[in-house]
Amino acid sequence: MNQNSSVAASILQDAAQQSYPVSALYVLATPIGNVCDITLRGLHVLAIADAVACEDTRNTSQLLQRYGLSKQLLATHEHNEREAAAKIIERLQAGQRVALVSDAGTPAISDPGARVVDAVRAAGFQVIALPGASAAVTALSASGLTDARFHFVGFLPAKTRQRETALQELVALQAALVFYEAPHRIVETVQSMLQVFGPARQVVLARELTKLFEHIHRCPLGEAVAWLEQDANRQRGEFVVLLEGAQPVEGEDAEGERVLRILLEELPVKQAAALAAQITGQKKNALYERALQIRQGAQEDGDA
Repeated sequence: MNQNSSVAASILQDAAQQSYPVSALYVLATPIGNVCDITLRGLHVLAIADAVACEDTRNTSQLLQRYGLSKQLLATHEHNEREAAAKIIERLQAGQRVALVSDAGTPAISDPGARVVDAVRAAGFQVIALPGASAAVTALSASGLTDARFHFVGFLPAKTRQRETALQELVALQAALVFYEAPHRIVETVQSMLQVFGPARQVVLARELTKLFEHIHRCPLGEAVAWLEQDANRQRGEFVVLLEGAQPVEGEDAEGERVLRILLEELPVKQAAALAAQITGQKKNALYERALQIRQGAQEDGDA
């Protein structure tokens, strides 16, 4: 046994010495691409689990085979999650350990799993999370975006109007925005972002993370569509799209604020911002973001 395998064996022994109670659900992150990204603790739990609840039994079977494991698999996907939760609870009542995985990454993050966890907790059983790969966090860590916070959105609506309405609600948010997108919609999604957010914000297009053709590209939003269309290969693979958050408003012009607030009493946000820009000479995008903040604040005050 060489030194590296000896160290790995020692760590696996450490993992085995931890407590792994029976009648518990183990929410287990699996690799998003590179199979070496499984944790040693995750491997140990997969080895001792009585069954594995998984999004696609074929994918999980192949994954387990890579690690020399064979387990009873329980199909647990978006179309049967409630029924699967009932079967998992029966196993927990019988004193079994059940591992919950998705096809890639952390379960319940834009993947099935949340309903299972909710049902298991409601039934009074323990849920234990084993951290690991997450596409959102992987992309954020390599993005260089300096926002102090991030807001996870996941997948946007497929239809253009619904997608742009969803994006409009995020314009004023002072946090990096995290989206997932499929390759066949990446161009139109970035086009919608450009329409709503304007060309200046920084966008990060991260595709095929941890895989052979991983590519992370950062540019102003106004350049992103051209970059994607320059090479068809840039549109391949699953995407994480990160968008720089709104910048805090500093040294606001008192007249612009005054005019904007008056117009918002009578007009929708978009019209109020456009008219305020004409009256004051200030940038329409900045006024639009400020108008959203004012309108949102008014709504929150009304709810209170």
